[in-house]
Amino acid sequence: MAVLFSQENRSAVRGSSGADLMEERAGPLILVIAFGVVLGFIGFAVLGNEDGPITVGSSPPTTSASADGEVDATTTPSPPTTTVPPTTTTSEVVVRVPNIVPGWSVGESWGTRPGLTMFRGNPTRTYYGTGPLSASPSQLWKYPGVPMCSSSSTGGESKVWCGMGWTGQPVVYERSDGVTELIFGAYDRAVHFVDAETGEKTRARFETNDIIKGSVTVDPDGYPLLYFGSRDNKLRIVALDRGDPEQMWSIDANAVNGIWNNDWDANPVIIDDILYEGGENGWFFAFELHREYLSDGLVSVDPHMLLAIPGYNDDLLAKSGRNVSIENSVVAYDQRVYFGNSGGRVLGLDVSNIRDGKAPVVFDYYAGGDIDATIVVDEDGFLYVSIEHEPSQMDSVERDRNLEVGQLIKLDPYTSGEPRIWGIDLTSGGFDTGIWATPALHEGLLYVNTHSGELIAVETETGEIVWSDEVGWHSWSSPSVVDDTLVVATCTGELRGYSLVNPRLPVRQWTIEISEACLEATPAIWNGTIYLGSRDGFMRAFR
Repeated sequence: MAVLFSQENRSAVRGSSGADLMEERAGPLILVIAFGVVLGFIGFAVLGNEDGPITVGSSPPTTSASADGEVDATTTPSPPTTTVPPTTTTSEVVVRVPNIVPGWSVGESWGTRPGLTMFRGNPTRTYYGTGPLSASPSQLWKYPGVPMCSSSSTGGESKVWCGMGWTGQPVVYERSDGVTELIFGAYDRAVHFVDAETGEKTRARFETNDIIKGSVTVDPDGYPLLYFGSRDNKLRIVALDRGDPEQMWSIDANAVNGIWNNDWDANPVIIDDILYEGGENGWFFAFELHREYLSDGLVSVDPHMLLAIPGYNDDLLAKSGRNVSIENSVVAYDQRVYFGNSGGRVLGLDVSNIRDGKAPVVFDYYAGGDIDATIVVDEDGFLYVSIEHEPSQMDSVERDRNLEVGQLIKLDPYTSGEPRIWGIDLTSGGFDTGIWATPALHEGLLYVNTHSGELIAVETETGEIVWSDEVGWHSWSSPSVVDDTLVVATCTGELRGYSLVNPRLPVRQWTIEISEACLEATPAIWNGTIYLGSRDGFMRAFR
């Protein structure tokens, strides 16, 4: 039974404990039947049968080539012949979770295996790792011996990229053999596997045909699988239980008729054997993975596309133009998933009947600007949306709308009225401003870096900026909070730690000068060690 909260039901349970919420959800709440009508989309594409390719109600505008290079179109993977959930034939226990993300997962780890399995730790993007953190950390190791660099082209222009940038957070994979592995993609066109304790390589790197900008995801349910995208147009699944990492599946962004480019910057999320992901081609996807172990004990995956829909419509294109890529990572709460795009649109889908190919739009908000930073969801289901404001790249409608609503906004996706609760103006002059980073949620406050160079603390209830500090221009790294310590990386090459004994008045405890290169990537923190990539070409550990 698909039980959803009405606005009245939600107001009654907001602020309740996790146990109360679970008890409420078990009761006879209002049953909302999804009518299958997707509002505001140009096309609604579902691969729900076994006979052929994606069908689209009405075709979106076309593009002739990727903005990053040659079009390398591939066929859509064939769907499986059954939708019966797989079972394991090995002794490893894999616990399936329900097809909801309960509100009480905010701030908690996600999955059955310990580790930091995804960008910002869980589907609400509110988990940052574990301590204890040192009061004066120092560098433990640097990997590798030479910088990780390669050349990449976009818009016909080539340049050399080094290290890791936005978003670039590694994952921490606690393997069954006792080794804790750090896994990350880099600008040298490869995924790397490193012993988290020593900084030594643990296995052969997995190479792609272009740079990797986003963060990888390790399977949260214990399967030895890795999920990630690359600028080479491919979203991939790689098995980790062979001698070397082995590709099990991929899909090319050109499998659908997108309108921007073919990168995969967003970080995939896996819930109840379903992978959710957005592409820079402007489309949003859901794949049922059919993970299982074969008779030889090796993992298997057989993805079936449940959903492929454009995140734009004619109205958005008229307001914001053709840059409608999905670069932020999907968030999930209860039976909904949310994402934004570079056209300034925030969408929420009801995924309670996703296995039937139904994901009706239940929330649609136009904020203008460019929403690349990942949305954050709090324990009551409110959305915190960070927005870039780039005057030179916006038409007047989009620019005026973003100036009207602000560059950090709080939305209520359950109300039947105006969803915007508050918004903050972070613009200054005619320059690019706003936020590229994903806020950290802690004790009723948001901590986030702005592009113009401020680290701010914002009251979630009122939207009041209660504290700020200068961190330097182009601060895209997302802050993290562990053990009442706020960890922040800057584009000036500093790693900082602030005490949050008084959350409204952070006090800087320590500063590490790492390099002259920009720190755009987001740190991962596990068992008191901070792992951070840099644009100088290296991954470092601090403890």
